[in-house]
Amino acid sequence: MTDTDGSAITPFRIDIPQSRLDDLRDRLSRTRWPDELPGAGWDYGVALPYLKDLVAYWADGYDWRAHEARINAFPQFTTAVDGQNVHFLHVRSPEPDALPLIVTHGWPSTVHDFVDVIGPLTDPRAHGGDPADAFHLIVPSVPGFPFSGPTRERGWGTRRIALAWDALMRRLGYEHYGAQGGDFGALVSPELGRIAPERVVGVHVNALVDAATAQGPEELERLSEADRERAQANEQWWYAHSGYAVQMSTRPQTVAYALNDSPAGQLAWNLEWFVDHDPTATRQPLPDRDAVLTNVSAFWLTGTAGSAARLYREAGADGWGVRPAPSGVPTGVADFLGDRALRGLAELSHRVTHWTEFPAGGHFAALQAPDLLVGDIRTFFRGLRTP
Repeated sequence: MTDTDGSAITPFRIDIPQSRLDDLRDRLSRTRWPDELPGAGWDYGVALPYLKDLVAYWADGYDWRAHEARINAFPQFTTAVDGQNVHFLHVRSPEPDALPLIVTHGWPSTVHDFVDVIGPLTDPRAHGGDPADAFHLIVPSVPGFPFSGPTRERGWGTRRIALAWDALMRRLGYEHYGAQGGDFGALVSPELGRIAPERVVGVHVNALVDAATAQGPEELERLSEADRERAQANEQWWYAHSGYAVQMSTRPQTVAYALNDSPAGQLAWNLEWFVDHDPTATRQPLPDRDAVLTNVSAFWLTGTAGSAARLYREAGADGWGVRPAPSGVPTGVADFLGDRALRGLAELSHRVTHWTEFPAGGHFAALQAPDLLVGDIRTFFRGLRTP
């Protein structure tokens, strides 16, 4: 990786042209709907009645400008790292001894996922917390995703992203910092600990996607009987839900044409993970529909759904699916309802020093259980701050 010290950091503000919003509403009004088997529900994919209702709200009720303003309330910047534009929020705490923390989203998320946790993490004093738990937050948009823009070359997998994040933190003047992430962020953040263990004081993850299924019989044998049964059940669950991931990890360009041409199609594609993760779990509230539509709108309005899909193929080229050795960096895991992570598998790839299982929440914890996520991040990092 090449990097130029002192590369410009430019203030940024989201300002989508009105013509794109008008075009979106026009396209939604002309959606060509498929048929659906009677009584199919969610068994064959996203349920038609659910999608029709959500598209109608997207066209006539949802207010992009309100959510654009929520993101714009936070300081945002862009910079070039390793030849790639990187957009990021940089929210400094009023507490002088705050710990720098870089937070990474997954797919199909954006930085919008974190709007409800930024305040409590950066200014706990103002949110009923202990000021000693404060963080300076750096929240980048993953290369290829909205606001960082499309990637322009091969190779932007988890390791290269982690290298870019470490370069970004050094450029911002942070020599020691923590890392947090969920979903793909739960792959990038531990990779930061592997490439920069002298700078990363700790890694906290939720939605730990590499600790739900065993990679072969030898790993299964390491588990207790109960966890072995859970791992096997997780494998069956993943087989039934992994169609989107198989497509993007093998032929992302093919699906990109549809994603970039049909907003209703893009919404359905993203709902595979946002809503159908476990629609029957009563303790796993669905993400707020405005939050879902803000993420989907960001992809649509920036034309980045196809380039974001490439992350799956690039991660595969990095060896996604081959379990790495654990780093020496302390790692905390928040395992929310729907995450399915198993500690016995997590310890094969991470130095787990903190583990919390929540019987509620969901895969998108920043949206579905922000208070629980904030509390667990605070608890984990308390013993890792520099005196």
